[in-house]
Amino acid sequence: MGDIKQQTRPKRIFISDVDKYSSKHIAKFLSTCVAGETSEDDEAEGNRGEPAFQIVGTVSSPNDEETAFLLEQYTSPTRDELLERLLECDVVVYNISENATQQLVEEATWAITALHAELENFKSRKMFILVSTVMTWAMSKPQNSEETDVLLTEDEFRRRRPHPTFKNHNNLEKLVLKLGRGKKAKFTGYVVASGLQYGKGENLFHYFFKVSWLMQFPKVPVFGQGTNSIPMIHVYDLAGVIQNITELRPKSKYILAVDDSKNTLEDIVKMISDTLGPGKIDKVPEQEAITMRAFKPEELEYLSINLQLDALTIKDSFSLRWTSESGMVENMESIVEEYKDTRQLLPIRICLVGPPSVGKTTVSEKLCNHYQIHHIKIKEVIEEKITQLKEIVNEGDLEYVSEEVAAAAHTQLDNINKSMEMNTGRLADHLVFDILQEKLNSKPCRNQGFVLDGFPKTYEQAKMIFIDEDTENQDTMVKTPVYNTKITPEHVIALEASDDFLTKRVQGLPERVAEKTRCTQDEFLPRLMRYRQLSTAEETLLDYFDELEIHPEQIEVNTDDPDYTDVMKKITEMVGIPKNYGPSPEEQEEEDREKEEERKQKLAADAAEKKRRNEAALAEMAAQYEEWQKNLSEVKRQEHELLEAHCLPLRNYLMKYVMPSLTEAMIECSKIKPEDPVDFLAEHLQRSNQQE
Repeated sequence: MGDIKQQTRPKRIFISDVDKYSSKHIAKFLSTCVAGETSEDDEAEGNRGEPAFQIVGTVSSPNDEETAFLLEQYTSPTRDELLERLLECDVVVYNISENATQQLVEEATWAITALHAELENFKSRKMFILVSTVMTWAMSKPQNSEETDVLLTEDEFRRRRPHPTFKNHNNLEKLVLKLGRGKKAKFTGYVVASGLQYGKGENLFHYFFKVSWLMQFPKVPVFGQGTNSIPMIHVYDLAGVIQNITELRPKSKYILAVDDSKNTLEDIVKMISDTLGPGKIDKVPEQEAITMRAFKPEELEYLSINLQLDALTIKDSFSLRWTSESGMVENMESIVEEYKDTRQLLPIRICLVGPPSVGKTTVSEKLCNHYQIHHIKIKEVIEEKITQLKEIVNEGDLEYVSEEVAAAAHTQLDNINKSMEMNTGRLADHLVFDILQEKLNSKPCRNQGFVLDGFPKTYEQAKMIFIDEDTENQDTMVKTPVYNTKITPEHVIALEASDDFLTKRVQGLPERVAEKTRCTQDEFLPRLMRYRQLSTAEETLLDYFDELEIHPEQIEVNTDDPDYTDVMKKITEMVGIPKNYGPSPEEQEEEDREKEEERKQKLAADAAEKKRRNEAALAEMAAQYEEWQKNLSEVKRQEHELLEAHCLPLRNYLMKYVMPSLTEAMIECSKIKPEDPVDFLAEHLQRSNQQE
């Protein structure tokens, strides 16, 4: 039997739109399936054999990282090319469960029709699975209209009535069932009516998870009354249904894929809010979902379904390893962990320590802005808690504050006041630790993370704050210290600087700033001395983290850079990239608008500067030309005067010694008119010179 199993080739499965939420996770799940592994016993054995399936599919754009589980991916193939690929596959899966567009329905209609037309040329059996949606049941009613609590099953699929928007889906379901009755079982068609899908990072329900994780509102909105029952299924359980169909070939060709939950929209949102967010919900008109850009109208159609279904085939015939059989509400803790892990929404917890005036608060603020996490300053945390307790105690309307909560707040406030009276305004350590632990365990800090600014200061303080109370009384022989992994910092950064550097920095501070930051001469030196003493104690704060194998990183601060560029670069390289949501579409739009405005202003400023420089250059050139012309005129005048001055002695000389003899010779020449006047003049001048 084992030999036969080894010789069986993996089934080749085509899946449409593999870069979409539903198809992507179905493809991922199927790519990890092992041949013959259909029961829980096989998984428990842990023997991983050959892959059961080879997954190929269409994608909107090539992305090898996102679709590494695909054997082949096809981007915008023609229908002839696509048909050729479909004919190479044993199973063709078209997923229209999360997309109501006419284009996808038309493509799936073409695919089933084209495959059916090639039936006679099939060399092996083929299967077509249409992953549809329970929206094709949205208007269905029990046979007895008075029995409102009766569950509908797939046995009644012929009586199903679709939501008006999903009539094309319904018609396609009928076509698949009709054409899938192939001759001699060479071509079989199945329809899977999927419940609204959840899990693995979320899709339709993502808005509720996101606003809860971000603590965006004091109450998470529920759009509409929220009393409608929503048929649902985890996306991996849907993938498990498809796996069972490909391997078991069930007799029933129409299969409902829903879990056992019968939760309402209100139940779902309330549990998301309790587990991940503020713990409260607020019912608002359904239209607000459009106004708030929370959902598109077609998404609201899914969320408004009110239907109770029972998936008999899955229960009776399938060997399904459920991820969430009892539904989202019952499994919310694991669903939330899936959501965080899939989207890499992981808290970043940092502890930043160092001597006074080294820049802890400035760096902490920059880290909080960079990573979008929470700045924890112990003084502000205590003040915030006291204010919160006073509000609860003085709350006249107890609608949102139970008597137990009010009584507990009153007791805690009394304890804080008594402690501060007994300690001259200071709060006892154990009360400080309680307040800080509560803050670090709050949803915002648990979701996004935090930077602890300069606290704790000692080994004992850290031990009391980060101890895991659940294991406090366990065997003390355990070598590795036990700590609360939910609130203990993952990164410990110690900023270091010399006493001289810190003293000079403090001396350069304005008096008002020095007083505000407790860096006056009278306060700074004792604080610095105290820090140095704690740093040389037998057991230091950094020793505590070392014992937990959370090794502190020390960074030297030796320049007065107000932006702490080098320090921030080193810390962000240690901590890594942000692990949370980027800006919202509105924030991104505003950020883009500001960048565009800055770009335009810069271009305008550059253009104005260029124009100013050109005008200045032209003016300078004109002035230079004018100066050149002026200088040229002056040079010409001076040359003329110089020439005149040079010419005057020569003229006098010629008039006295040359011109009389030359004039006489020329007159004589004019009279005689010799044949060679030049020779005559020369002889005449020579004779005259000899006579003289």
